[in-house]
Amino acid sequence: MTRIPTTQTGSLPRPDSLIAANRSLRKGELDAATHGARLQSAVNEVVQRQRDIGVDVVGDGEYGKAMSQKVDYGAWWSYSFQRLGGLALGSFDLMRDRARAKGAGVHQNVALASFGERRDWQLFADAYGDPNAGVAPRAAGAAPGPALFPTCTGELTYTGHEAIAADIAHFKAALAQNGLSSGFMTSIAPGSCSRIGNAYYDTDEAFLYACADAMRAEYTAILDAGLILQIDDPSIAENWDMIVPEPSIDDYRGFTRLRIDALNHALRGLPEDRVRFHLCWGSWHGPHVTDIPLEHIADLMLRVNASAYLFEAGNARHEHEWRVWERVKLPDGKTLVPGVVSHATNVVEHPELVADRIERFARLVGAENVMAGTDCGLGGRVHPQIAWAKLEALVEGAALAGKRLG
Repeated sequence: MTRIPTTQTGSLPRPDSLIAANRSLRKGELDAATHGARLQSAVNEVVQRQRDIGVDVVGDGEYGKAMSQKVDYGAWWSYSFQRLGGLALGSFDLMRDRARAKGAGVHQNVALASFGERRDWQLFADAYGDPNAGVAPRAAGAAPGPALFPTCTGELTYTGHEAIAADIAHFKAALAQNGLSSGFMTSIAPGSCSRIGNAYYDTDEAFLYACADAMRAEYTAILDAGLILQIDDPSIAENWDMIVPEPSIDDYRGFTRLRIDALNHALRGLPEDRVRFHLCWGSWHGPHVTDIPLEHIADLMLRVNASAYLFEAGNARHEHEWRVWERVKLPDGKTLVPGVVSHATNVVEHPELVADRIERFARLVGAENVMAGTDCGLGGRVHPQIAWAKLEALVEGAALAGKRLG
């Protein structure tokens, strides 16, 4: 039997008690020590549940990236706002106007487009504007995130040392309690954390590299703790839909290449064999007809100094793209981690379908170079009961694929 290992992509459903504790802490109704104890208990439980299901490479569920409501797509990104110095809060419109005034060119719009300006949201404006359509977490045209939005107004520095140390301590304690030696922890890429206003650095490149230098402190802390570092960078694929009007493929590739170069700058000298990279197309519960095809960015993804690459392959808009790997060669020593269950649907995939998806990749790049994963984080995307059922289907499907592959 071939062994197909399994993992997930980061965010997992938070228990109601943790969401309530996060809300109380934010309101000043709960002290930090009590909150920390509740967070530790929740991390212990989420690691145990992954272990019991049979997930091979577990994560902390991103529980340290606080969510204070059940539906929250932005914690993976907004957590960095509290860990970077040199930022000031202002209105979204003010942030956008200041940054556009710097004359950074059409691609600067990618950091500034509200959700209602995105090309998919324009094409399906009626659906996004209908609160009963079930296609979006907020009304079209609403600014992403909170009413106050960060703008870089001074030198970027990393100020999250205590926060990442606490995340690491909670996760390592949970791993030890569950008899596990290691797991992965996520951190945001420069290309994604720089999608805020910039009123300080003279160029887009200077701002990107400042983000890279700042976030390197978090990457190093995770690796120094003996954990696997997962770099989250939806911007590599998702930026495409946020540039209005649509750019040329060549222009977008150049725009993206700069972001990958900045990430590799941040990863310089770090152990590549313990770094994995995740991209996605956002893939909220809505239409995605303007997503950039994987074929245009697969080679750029492989330029990242990582040993494993996680991407959407179960999403109905991207499942067919397994054929990209008929043409794109996977470098020696690298691992593909296709999503074989999706966060973008409430349907729980059948293990037979999961196995089919795994086999497609295994027969193209070798079963030894495939790990089965999820399209993106499940926390806040589907109901907890559905999320855990999807992880069970993932593990069952991987076992079935292993039997089939011999």
